[in-house]
Amino acid sequence: MVSHSVWIVGTSRSGKTARLVEQFCNWVKSENQYTESFYTKKTGTKKSGHVPEFLYLKQTEPGVLVLAANDDNRRELGDIIVTSTLGKYPIRAKTPLGFFQHEVILFWPLLINLLNLKAQFPVRLRPETEQELATKLWRPQLDEEILRIAGVNESRLVRRILDLLQLAAYSGVPCEDIAQILARGLGENTTTLEPEFLASLLLDWRNWCLERGLLTYGIITELYSQHLLSDRNYQQHLTKRYQAILADDVDDYPSVARLLFDLLLDQGAVGAFSYNPNGAVRLGLGADPNYLEGLAERCRVEILSGPPPDSLGEQLTKQMVELVTEPMVLLSLPKTVHSIQTTSRAQLLRQTAEVIANAIQSQQVQAEEVAIIAPGLDAIARYTLVEILVKQNIQVESLNDQRPLISSPVIRALLTMLALVYSGLGRLVDRDAVAEMLVVLSRKQQLPENSTDAMNRVSTTDAMNRVSTTDAMNRVSTNIDPVRAGLIADYCFVPHPDRPNLLPVSAFERWDRIGYAATTAYNEILQWLEQQRSQQELRLIPSPISLLDRAIQRFLWNGSNLPYEQLAALRELLETAQHYWEIDTRLGQIAPVETTPYTTIIEFIQLLRRGTITANSYPVRPIGGARKAVTLATIFQYRSSRRSHRWHFWLDAGSPLWAKGGAATLFGAPFFLRDRLGEPWTAEDEKLAEEQRLRRILTDLLSRVSERVYLCHSDLAVNGQEQLGPLLPLVNACVTVISESTVN
Repeated sequence: MVSHSVWIVGTSRSGKTARLVEQFCNWVKSENQYTESFYTKKTGTKKSGHVPEFLYLKQTEPGVLVLAANDDNRRELGDIIVTSTLGKYPIRAKTPLGFFQHEVILFWPLLINLLNLKAQFPVRLRPETEQELATKLWRPQLDEEILRIAGVNESRLVRRILDLLQLAAYSGVPCEDIAQILARGLGENTTTLEPEFLASLLLDWRNWCLERGLLTYGIITELYSQHLLSDRNYQQHLTKRYQAILADDVDDYPSVARLLFDLLLDQGAVGAFSYNPNGAVRLGLGADPNYLEGLAERCRVEILSGPPPDSLGEQLTKQMVELVTEPMVLLSLPKTVHSIQTTSRAQLLRQTAEVIANAIQSQQVQAEEVAIIAPGLDAIARYTLVEILVKQNIQVESLNDQRPLISSPVIRALLTMLALVYSGLGRLVDRDAVAEMLVVLSRKQQLPENSTDAMNRVSTTDAMNRVSTTDAMNRVSTNIDPVRAGLIADYCFVPHPDRPNLLPVSAFERWDRIGYAATTAYNEILQWLEQQRSQQELRLIPSPISLLDRAIQRFLWNGSNLPYEQLAALRELLETAQHYWEIDTRLGQIAPVETTPYTTIIEFIQLLRRGTITANSYPVRPIGGARKAVTLATIFQYRSSRRSHRWHFWLDAGSPLWAKGGAATLFGAPFFLRDRLGEPWTAEDEKLAEEQRLRRILTDLLSRVSERVYLCHSDLAVNGQEQLGPLLPLVNACVTVISESTVN
């Protein structure tokens, strides 16, 4: 490569990503010019259109590693680069953790030799499975006294301990050094567990996983940083595969990413990195922006100008930061900042939604130009805002809305179906669950007029890739309504701990009240359940996953279009089930345990009912333009998405959570930052960190809004306490105020 490495510094929306892509295109152009010159010298002729393209790309075969902070940004950046270069240049677009996982699995045979592991293909543990298995492994040691000292329940303590392994791996610290770092950081703190005890649990967990070929994010990162990166054979393969690296928003990368960058740059690769001093969205969750910033010493630094002229950042940032950091300053904010103030939070939610609805209906702003941003979104706030806006025909898009799978009626119905087919699960099903299952599984099929029987044979996998595009398709009617389902469950459901059963509808003396449509639908469900029971007894159903797939095809898909929310939930259910049984099979191969035939099914259903799994399957990307909907997100979600809007509504402006950035900091995170490894974290450090975080949040959000900001504040929070958060001086400095009397 002709160019040198570049370090691009700029605030939000200053053009960092565009400059990164431009730099990549310059590299491609320079390489093509070099290749053309080389070809001319060798052949004595100039390049012509008849020369095979691969001759000009031969010098660039190793490819380029492209990294982005999260998966959404990765897809967008990869698409932009491929489009800019017409797809002629080999790139690999990954997130840092995605790249580590790919490399560990790709070079697993090398790790087997290095660590003397059992020769078996690795299986990655999902976080919920990781926590469940770690809880089972540690439960004998986590007695009541340990939980009392920790001051948290068992589930939270296990998650906290597992996070320590992940934080250590992200910072490049081996698991064996965790005890030493925690001992230095915690000092004489008697309210926490002994560092040696925590480290011993993590060492046992890591070794237990490696013996079984199970990988978590923390173990993957540690294997990569401690073993692969330091291996000469791997280093040779790595530098041959990648001659350039592009990394966007490195302020959100873990420390170990710099070890990768340094290695590639030392071996002659060229790099381009973008850095946002007001970013650091994932600080406290594993990111180490200060350590990554040290890469600037190895690069040519380019400083981009501030946010675009159409944003409010340039005119408001200084004023707002000054008001927040020095509350005694007497300043008034310009008319671009409005305030919605109420006494209760219920009033605030209603008035905020009404202001948005009135503005959209009066065509002051479009729905897709409005964002509601809050430090935290509870279920009540989310439901209230969505309900009011949808009634006004205004769609709402919740960013990364991760609701528990068990909250979906479709999922609960499928789990009830499992309990009715497999024996030994009778204690997991009751009358209400049966009634809900009958309603869900009796949905009317709405086939297009020109549909054919072939549509009914489409696999569930294909069905999951289709998204409903009209509201009419989203409205689902059922043959068995809730009242009739309740009557059937009352008179036809026979509870039993081993074999619960459904009787024919004639068992209900007044079965004529059920009606023809409901009776027909119930008989079809009953017949299908009996058929599955008989096949299961003959071992003709390979696994519960197959049964779930059959039920989805028979009752839910069957050629019709499902709402996106149901598609996401069903996809996640099948992915979770497949993963769960894959792990169960692996554990059974390593150390067989005598259990009842359906213990795994029982544990799977109980895991879902605990609400630890959310509908966050691999996303279906929309085709066409962006959805015309109001954006609803937490601070963390909105900043991570890198979006921008004309109007912002900052919900709960008086909440103290604004200083936290809308995301909880992991326990022990400050101890694993490279510039203060193991140093104690004092109250003064916490205060300074919150001030810096709040400054970054204000600067970042103001760079992402172009026309108007509404500070939405209620005197009382949900719990009735007075709200005295750090943004309260901004609310008091607003000239334009919208109160309840104004709206009414």
